[in-house]
Amino acid sequence: MEEYMLPCLNKQLFGIDCLGCGMQRATALLFKGEFILAFKMYPAIYTLILLVAFLISTLFFKFKYEKPIKFFLIGINIIIIIVSYFIKMNTIFHS
Repeated sequence: MEEYMLPCLNKQLFGIDCLGCGMQRATALLFKGEFILAFKMYPAIYTLILLVAFLISTLFFKFKYEKPIKFFLIGINIIIIIVSYFIKMNTIFHS
């Protein structure tokens, strides 16, 4: 499965993971049923799935508080992605 994954351009050019590094591998782990490993690989995987599911559902259904829910889910994802990225970078540079 890994031979079909796209390489990270940021990592190839600068040698540093980007904010999305691990998302493809986490998705592959989800399809294999490795739910905990998927979370460890990319902690925002589940909230991103929730966001995508909500965005797709808004194409078919109208929600009363659609805009605040959308902004909340986007905000949560941004926070999780940034915090987990800094934790990952901190552990890489201090090990």
